[in-house]
Amino acid sequence: MNIVVLDGHTLNPGDNPWDGLARLGELKVYDRTPAAHIVARARDADVVLTNKTPLDAATIASLTQLRFIAVLAAGYNVVDIGAARARGIPVSNVPEYGTDSVAQHVFALLLELCHHVGAHDAAVRAGEWTRAADFCFWQAPLIELAGQTMGVVGFGRIGRRVGELAHAFGMPVLAAGGTSRLDPGYRPFDWTEIPALFSRADVISLHCPLTADNAAFVNRELLRRVQPTAFLINAARGGLVDERALAEALNAGRLAGAAVDVVSEEPMRADNPLLGARNCIITPHIAWATLAARRRLMATAVRNVEAFLAGRPINVVN
Repeated sequence: MNIVVLDGHTLNPGDNPWDGLARLGELKVYDRTPAAHIVARARDADVVLTNKTPLDAATIASLTQLRFIAVLAAGYNVVDIGAARARGIPVSNVPEYGTDSVAQHVFALLLELCHHVGAHDAAVRAGEWTRAADFCFWQAPLIELAGQTMGVVGFGRIGRRVGELAHAFGMPVLAAGGTSRLDPGYRPFDWTEIPALFSRADVISLHCPLTADNAAFVNRELLRRVQPTAFLINAARGGLVDERALAEALNAGRLAGAAVDVVSEEPMRADNPLLGARNCIITPHIAWATLAARRRLMATAVRNVEAFLAGRPINVVN
């Protein structure tokens, strides 16, 4: 059994061994695979694992030995699942591994927007506190979350965890979308539609998958609905947001701030309009990447391959 990992560096940069997979067959791990090298590297593979390296219809057709594709992530849009289905190749993902890590990162971003910890630390180290006339100072308004309304778009596993944390901070929660309409066990909570959520929420956090139907749905029209004191957080997929429209809203003061862990093209392009936007925090797609979450991801990926080899594939998305 030949197993090939096309882009293993982000899952295991040295602290998350491949031992479980190595026990299942002849394993080759590539840190990164340029598109031009995918077929050459995976030509003899029975099992291919990919995180962000694309497997389109032409590539899948070229891999005549291929029997199983395991995606090292929850999102599987990098694989043409229709082409895989036509070949009888199951595609599995890892649906749940980073719920707590992503929700935690959302609040790291939100608390930075509220307290500007990094900027104040930099000011202190630049000597501003030693020169201050008073015992304290602040460079921007400081915001208390209690009483502010959290709006969650995509009330699935991660969205529900974000809602729980928001409730713990004393925030009423609004939710739109999700696979279940089951109410959480806290109040105040309300279901609503996306336009109303954008109008009512003080903090808007995106947690929905990217589909053909919702690409760039956070557009100029929707952003016109937000309160000028509101924050937008995106730790889901960059393609959900019209980044030029978001930058315009921030620079015009129609939105108080934004924080994104994802952008429409990754790695980020130097001409992305968010780089020059006012009060916009950007982190490099790291919400998922705690060691605890990556260990869970690795363990599930191994189980996915084991289940396929046993003839009972799990977490199949096609």
